[in-house]
Amino acid sequence: MTSNSWEYTGDGHALAMKAGATLLNMEFVQFHPTGMVWPPSVKGILVTESVRGDGGILKNSDGKRFMFDYVPAVFRKQYAETEKEADAWYDDQANNRRPPELLPRDEVARAINSEVKAGRGSPAGGVFLDIASRLPADAIRKKLPSMYHQFKELADVDITAEPMEVGPTCHYVMGGIEVDPDTAASVVPGLFAAGECSGGMHGSNRLGGNSLSDLLVFGRRAGAGASVYVDSLGAARPSVDDAEVAAVRRLAESPFDGVGGENPYTVHAELQQTMNDLVGIIRKREEMEQALARLEELKARAKRISVVGDKIFNPGWHLSLDLDSMLIVAECVARSALIREESRGGHTRDDFPDMSDEWRKVNLVCRPDGDGVAVVKQPLPVMPPELLSLFERDELSKYMTEEELVILSEGQA
Repeated sequence: MTSNSWEYTGDGHALAMKAGATLLNMEFVQFHPTGMVWPPSVKGILVTESVRGDGGILKNSDGKRFMFDYVPAVFRKQYAETEKEADAWYDDQANNRRPPELLPRDEVARAINSEVKAGRGSPAGGVFLDIASRLPADAIRKKLPSMYHQFKELADVDITAEPMEVGPTCHYVMGGIEVDPDTAASVVPGLFAAGECSGGMHGSNRLGGNSLSDLLVFGRRAGAGASVYVDSLGAARPSVDDAEVAAVRRLAESPFDGVGGENPYTVHAELQQTMNDLVGIIRKREEMEQALARLEELKARAKRISVVGDKIFNPGWHLSLDLDSMLIVAECVARSALIREESRGGHTRDDFPDMSDEWRKVNLVCRPDGDGVAVVKQPLPVMPPELLSLFERDELSKYMTEEELVILSEGQA
């Protein structure tokens, strides 16, 4: 079982949970800072970081290049303080500091979110990404051909002549199916997971490029683990139950049975808006509690969906089937985010803005609970000696208390 974020509907997570597997740390969601925000049909499609890497700058509705206001103290020595220095970096990186538009993804995404919430966003609810005033039109088409065609074809925007409207878009889920790191086996016998649907490989915030490494390393382990498991079954391999297949087919086709029920596109749009507004980049208790209440309403409405038309290429029917997975994942994210009272990686709490030593010691595990989700705390496993030996004590001390270092050392003795 693998999955990736493009056109993601959460099927990997949801199918595993329905089979009895557990999900780990679903509160950690990575937001890419720049996705399309208009028109609605293409909202969320990624706008490559190359636009900013080639000189694109972020502006609010007042025309201000606002990222200079959002450089965290920990990064101040590494990033330019003036537009002049930032612009000079593109031609002389050795003697100038990086533009603040190139801060880590989560920092840029939070900055854009803050500008929009402060009423300085673009008409479509994002901010402006301007490359048109920075490079000649021919250079833009040469350096960014895919972005030029993407905006021209999908939004009727000529990025050589006007700025793009962009905003944070959900990009990657660090949480996922709880698996054994050596075999990629879940707690359900015979269920193996690798890729974005599995959890724990990237901690609280994946670094760029590590998704591919994850697939290569743990994809191989999952395949090897599954092979060993199947060989161990001998003649006792399970067979397909025709009655179960027929029951699943009836359930999948049930949206055609109702007349005048809920429209899947309406439920989907409300689910997106609920998660975006209440469990988005910046989170707080009262908003997440509102989200969970709305999710219960949407779960009930999703059971009353009806679709019309043929079963051959029927997007409305496909969406009605996807919604079940989306609702499960949304509830896992919301419940886990509500419980974790700290800010770490892809999880930012407005009411708990700091990292907590206590919360660093636990994972949050989601389990199926009737028609919903239960979340429990689970202690982090002890670091294996072969990994511990790769770290200098001084380096570990940046992230751990002296007491924790002693306990860790004693555990490896």
